[in-house]
Amino acid sequence: MLKKLIGYQFLFSELVKRDFKKKYKRTILGMAWSVLSPILTLIVMALVFTRVYGRNTPHYIIYLFCGNLVFSYFNDAVTQGMTSLMGNASIFTKVNVPKYLFLLSKNVQTLINFGLTLIVFFLFCIFDRITFTWRFIYLLYPICMLVFFNIGCGLILSALYVFFRDIQYLWSIFSLLLMYLSAIFYTLDRYPPVAQNLFYLNPVYVFIRYFRVVVIESAVPTVQLHLLILANVLIALGYGSYMYKKYNTRFLYYV
Repeated sequence: MLKKLIGYQFLFSELVKRDFKKKYKRTILGMAWSVLSPILTLIVMALVFTRVYGRNTPHYIIYLFCGNLVFSYFNDAVTQGMTSLMGNASIFTKVNVPKYLFLLSKNVQTLINFGLTLIVFFLFCIFDRITFTWRFIYLLYPICMLVFFNIGCGLILSALYVFFRDIQYLWSIFSLLLMYLSAIFYTLDRYPPVAQNLFYLNPVYVFIRYFRVVVIESAVPTVQLHLLILANVLIALGYGSYMYKKYNTRFLYYV
């Protein structure tokens, strides 16, 4: 896969450039929206939920930001990745190129947006008097794993979307449900221990929890949390790669 990616380096870079130009075409602020959008969402959520959930939650704004940062990146990458094959059908039906290039180009674009928002997140941490410790280096692990997890989920959904157009509507509903089950704006202390453990079945919550442990609690995440993230990534990537390999030739007949 890496050798093919190097061989198609020019095409890949052009796809990334095209995606950026297409997303911010005819916008006044351009790439600034990639930073403003999550910040505005954060402000709205803070105004709505601070009095209800934030009274007894230390660094509640950062707590909110952690959840919104991770979920927004996940949702943006997977949603754009879902339509990556169909959106480039005019290319791969005429030219024999690796079809995962289109998905990866979408993920590069969303990763850059995430990186810009992450800088703003660290600025918010400074304003909220979060102590920066050596433990912040651990954030590299969930960020890298989240990239691969998004790619895996994108592989699955983009393959399904070729055969079933209903996937886009089902995904919009499922992603909304996933957001409410990710404890972005509420805490779990109001639930019994058994119910709290059920949240770890949600892969997105696991990533969010990792961020909060490092940033807010200034602690090193447990081995179990590391392994849970790794397991989710391997499952998503493994199944997504299997689907692309199995249905690679059939994509041409359904686009």
